[in-house]
Amino acid sequence: MKRGLMRLSAAALVAAVAATSACAPTHRYNGFLPDRNNAEIPDPQVGVDTRDTVVQRFGSPSTTAVFDQTAWYYVSQVQESVAFYTPRITERRVMVIRFDGDTVSAVEKYGLERGRLVAYDDHVTPTRGRELGVIEQLLGNVGRAPPIQMEEQGGRPNRR
Repeated sequence: MKRGLMRLSAAALVAAVAATSACAPTHRYNGFLPDRNNAEIPDPQVGVDTRDTVVQRFGSPSTTAVFDQTAWYYVSQVQESVAFYTPRITERRVMVIRFDGDTVSAVEKYGLERGRLVAYDDHVTPTRGRELGVIEQLLGNVGRAPPIQMEEQGGRPNRR
């Protein structure tokens, strides 16, 4: 009796551990990560570093300024997801390096708190056409197909 109870409690413990470990959050790292090996890379120095030294130290930028090539952007973010829920961004870092000619003129850093500067318009452009209701969609083809014509002899359907 005691062995059966111990086996049952051990199985319940294993099931509980498996169920709780399935709900552990997973992290996804995207973009530029300057501290990959726990060695923090120093920021570019204004007036000292050039485009070449920035590329050697940080690699190619995530994106550049659209109209003029005076700013380079290094973007990274960490997403956390738990089970089947929608992933959420827990950390975001943006480093903007501005150039004056070939030398660094400014270095700016932004975090997640500045990440909602762009307000997207969520309005939908209406399309012209007829919107069908549920019943119209279900019964829309009723009566549209030509009736099955019976052969005059034998009463079988005429296959053409």
